[in-house]
Amino acid sequence: MVRTRNTRQRKLIIAELQGTKSHPAAEWIYQRVKAKMPNISLGTVYRNLAVLKEQKIIQELPRVGSQSRYDGNPKPHYHFICLECDGIEDIEAPFLDKVNIEISGKLTEHEVHGYFAEFYGLCPQCQKSK
Repeated sequence: MVRTRNTRQRKLIIAELQGTKSHPAAEWIYQRVKAKMPNISLGTVYRNLAVLKEQKIIQELPRVGSQSRYDGNPKPHYHFICLECDGIEDIEAPFLDKVNIEISGKLTEHEVHGYFAEFYGLCPQCQKSK
C-alpha cells in the first residue's frame, strides 16, 4: 500500500468522520466539509474517501440498495442497523472477538484480513413509535 500525504481535504474529512457516531453517507460529509472549504466538489470527497479507505484510516459500510456509509473507526467492530430509520450504531462486544479468532483459526488455508458483521432490527426509538 502506497502512503499518500493527507491533504487539507483529507484532514477535514477525517475530522468530520471521527467527530460523529452517525456513520454518514458521502453527501453528508460533503456538506460539512464544503461549509469549511467552499470550493471542494462532491467528486473530490468521494475520491478522498476511497483513498482513506484504502489506507485503512476509515471504513466503508456498503449498503445494499442504498448509499455507502462511512465510519471514522477503522478497527474491526460490529454495527446495529435499524431497519426503520436506517440508523447505524457501533456495538462493543468483546466476547464476539473470541468467536472471530476461533473461526479464523479454523480457516487454516486462508489468509484472513478482517471480518465484518452487522446486526439488524429496530432501534429503541423506532420500537417505541410502533
